[in-house]
Amino acid sequence: MEHELSLKEIKKEWHGSYKSYAIGFIASLLLTGASFYLATSGHLVGSTLVYALVGLALFQAIIQLLFFLHVGQEPKPQWETLVFLFMVLVLFIIVIGSLWIMKDLDDRVMSNMEMTHD
Repeated sequence: MEHELSLKEIKKEWHGSYKSYAIGFIASLLLTGASFYLATSGHLVGSTLVYALVGLALFQAIIQLLFFLHVGQEPKPQWETLVFLFMVLVLFIIVIGSLWIMKDLDDRVMSNMEMTHD
């Protein structure tokens, strides 16, 4: 006979420990501090700074997904992970589509404009 889990047992099963939350929180603070330092120090400029900040932001997003949202850690079937991946796909389509439309409009409207120098 299978044992029904109580609400308290389900919450304990689905949530991480205080140690994992502390690790995620400290890692997020360090990554935010590193991003702030790079942006204000002037050691990196231009596209190098942008790539470094985007890399740190993506790494922080992964840390938060793993330590706070527990994506990929639920038992089979992993419906929450599938819903999350579908959301990422829709977001990717919206961003790429918007950039494509803006680029096309820029080509159509700005190609007829003359460059004038004063």
